[in-house]
Amino acid sequence: MSTTAAELTRTVDGVELPAPGTWKADPAHTSVEAVAKHMMITKVRGRVGEASIVAHIDEDPTRSRVEATLQAGSLSTNNEQRDGHLMSDDFLAVERFPEIKYRSTSLEHLGGNRWRADGELTLRDVTRPVALDIEFGGVGRSPFGHTVAFFAGRAEINREDFGITWNQALETGGVLVSKTAKIEIEAQLTRAEA
Repeated sequence: MSTTAAELTRTVDGVELPAPGTWKADPAHTSVEAVAKHMMITKVRGRVGEASIVAHIDEDPTRSRVEATLQAGSLSTNNEQRDGHLMSDDFLAVERFPEIKYRSTSLEHLGGNRWRADGELTLRDVTRPVALDIEFGGVGRSPFGHTVAFFAGRAEINREDFGITWNQALETGGVLVSKTAKIEIEAQLTRAEA
């Protein structure tokens, strides 16, 4: 018996939400990117090639939680030399710290399809609180008959909070790499069968 999209949504306080259960990100339709400023004026975007994201949707939406595990060595900026530097001890130190993890600790409804997850990000074996702004994009049916839910997430971190302090001063003033990085997530999730 197939499950319809209508059976995988519900309305809580006038807001459409995914049905309770475990929803897992489809790697082919999910992206996790980090964006940092380069030379104070341009942006460099890196994409994580291997990311596991699982959302545990509760009957009470505010008790839902999300967990993510990213393979640090799969980050790519499409520049081999830069990527090699990012993998080194100056930045991600992937040989010692192969995984980056996020675990939400609370969820707050901000109105409409907007939510805020407070959680903990572990990077280079340092754990710090990080807030994630989440937007629920709805539930749909893929051409292959799968019911999927779409979420987008945004956060900003200070890399120095995680011990990543390498930088280089510029002759014109400022530094080569910004201290802050924006994290952008687009995730298409499928509900795991009970």
